[in-house]
Amino acid sequence: MHCPKCRSPAVRERPERTTQGYRRFRCLDCTKQFNERSAGRLNRTQYPSDVIALVVLWRLRYKLSLRDLAEMFLIRCFVFTYEAVRDWEAKLTPALAEELRRSRKGKVGRSWYIDETYIRVHGDWKYLYRAIDRDGALVDVMLSENRDLAAARRFFRSAKAATGAIPERITTDGHDAYPRAIRTELGSRVRHRTNNYLNNRLEQDHRGIKCRSLDTI
Repeated sequence: MHCPKCRSPAVRERPERTTQGYRRFRCLDCTKQFNERSAGRLNRTQYPSDVIALVVLWRLRYKLSLRDLAEMFLIRCFVFTYEAVRDWEAKLTPALAEELRRSRKGKVGRSWYIDETYIRVHGDWKYLYRAIDRDGALVDVMLSENRDLAAARRFFRSAKAATGAIPERITTDGHDAYPRAIRTELGSRVRHRTNNYLNNRLEQDHRGIKCRSLDTI
């Protein structure tokens, strides 16, 4: 445990706890008092971190609106508005996404299936680039306003950085930008196949995203 203000390791735990049961500490160098989540994204929130994390997890995993979640937790005696859910989602989603990206490093297969789909995000239409490996594990995702060579190159750079690997084989549709983007970003040794039938597994994987309305509150 380090002090969130001066980063000193010289901290002492205090006997009392916060109203939500978190341990409290005092820095011996700068005398600042803090608790277990003072340096976190959910500092000063009214509800326990595990409750907020569960709300955000359900929001991202299932087709639930902001109002649905507020009503579901009201039955469990947690009273908050749908705007609170929106705020928690905005705070936690980037951290969750980054953690998931780190967890994928070195754990994906060497045969990738790549495709893009057109989805509506907060009223605007975007291209969603997605890649999965042979076992269906997610490689990477990227939103783009355009479907062109520059977007394809950005996606391959992102996927390579996220996984720390270069695939041996890539299967795509017939989009003209992919061959050049693969050669430029991943090298000429990567085998590129264009086969709509073989890419059906990714088309099926798109369904969970396309059937969800991202504008729903």
